[in-house]
Amino acid sequence: MSEPVKVTVAFYSATGNVTGLARAIAAAAEKAGAEVRLRRVAELAPQAAIDSNPAWAENVKNTADIAEVTPDDVDWADAVFLGSPTRFGNVASQLKQFIDTLGGLWFQGKLAGKVYSGFAAASGKHGGNESTLLALYNSFHHFGGIVVAPGYSNETLFANASPYGVSHWNGTEIDDTTLAAAAAQAERVVETAAALKAGRAALAN
Repeated sequence: MSEPVKVTVAFYSATGNVTGLARAIAAAAEKAGAEVRLRRVAELAPQAAIDSNPAWAENVKNTADIAEVTPDDVDWADAVFLGSPTRFGNVASQLKQFIDTLGGLWFQGKLAGKVYSGFAAASGKHGGNESTLLALYNSFHHFGGIVVAPGYSNETLFANASPYGVSHWNGTEIDDTTLAAAAAQAERVVETAAALKAGRAALAN
């Protein structure tokens, strides 16, 4: 029996929207048969800034039980999801700081050949979700990664209308369409990573 696909879902979230997407993606990946590590990116903002926003402080409290991501979590994985709120059309500095710690793995070639995918959130419908995901994918290309975006590959993903990655765009609770798209994206990534893993095993034999 083949080993399950190993998936790391790592995210930065301030007010909790990206946390919700990360949990949905992790749950769907597990349901699809993957071994999953759900990890949060370390917070860099000062406590005063966090305390000034009740939703931010609540999210910090609600994610305290999730371990902080390390480069080992990326090295371990066959597939990696990274998630971020948009910051001026780019990834949050907290996530970028973590990405910058992966230089050692990159230099050893240990980031190449893995499957990567992204997810995001913004306060407005055209608030930068797509540019945030595309900016994130620049790093994946430099890793030598295999980028698996959802595209419009099935009806669920078409309904979400986000070909680059699932995203949430307002401050309300994440709706069922977005959650379904998160699950479909996770399934697509696990399926692709499993096929790659099986193919490599067959070549090795």
